[in-house]
Amino acid sequence: MTEPRELVGDIVSDVDALMLFSPSSSYHERAAAVDGVELVVVAKENSVDAEQFVELPLEFDELTERVRFGIEGALDNGFVSDGDILACAARVFGDDIDTVSRVRADEDRHSGVYDLFVNSRADPAVIRDVLDVVIELGKKGQKGKPVGALFVVGDAGKVMNKSRPLSYNPFEKSHVHVGDPIVNVMLKEFSRLDGAFVISDAGKIVSAYRYLEASAEGVDIPKGLGTRHMAAGAVTRDTNAIAVVLSESDGLVRAFKGGELVLELDPEGF
Repeated sequence: MTEPRELVGDIVSDVDALMLFSPSSSYHERAAAVDGVELVVVAKENSVDAEQFVELPLEFDELTERVRFGIEGALDNGFVSDGDILACAARVFGDDIDTVSRVRADEDRHSGVYDLFVNSRADPAVIRDVLDVVIELGKKGQKGKPVGALFVVGDAGKVMNKSRPLSYNPFEKSHVHVGDPIVNVMLKEFSRLDGAFVISDAGKIVSAYRYLEASAEGVDIPKGLGTRHMAAGAVTRDTNAIAVVLSESDGLVRAFKGGELVLELDPEGF
């Protein structure tokens, strides 16, 4: 009679690396005792003192997004190589790891999501704070109605030079930062008006109501996305900023870097 262990054994047989997503200390200790495979930990904090660690800036609810981010981080850091077979162990239903998937590390499917956080000019915590604001806005909208928004983060001086004001800038003489709960309420309120928010590398809100004037010529974005997404692609191609867009039409959150779409999230999944 076939045992369940034999039936699922192929998932973890002959793997090159074991990737643990937010493991407990005890689980990590057990995994570290396994011979013959590389061990990579992916989590928000390296609480298990792993030698090979990929920082997770967001607790992606979708397992596929978590795994993709972890693999990209492992590839970028040289922990795994293109073509390696990986066993990815994660928490899905309980408080400890309960799910394992077999994935091939593939450079051709590199999305840029890891690069968005690690190699952007802006502090990763600032990018995370902006995403938190946009995701919450995507969930709740403005007074219960869907709303679109555009946040340009980093390289603020150059972004300001490639834009013009649409109205009075309420943040002109202020020194407020994204991530402050009171400020985030203001951002959500102002998001119902036209124009982009410009945020510095360190999280200071430089301006609201900016019309981005970077040329969209040569910018290639997926079909069906509108002028807000085109502007986001153009400004990130011409500056070292990243842009986070909330679509009013489909409610998805998208991030652009270097003129390309590098991240797409459903706010309801967070």
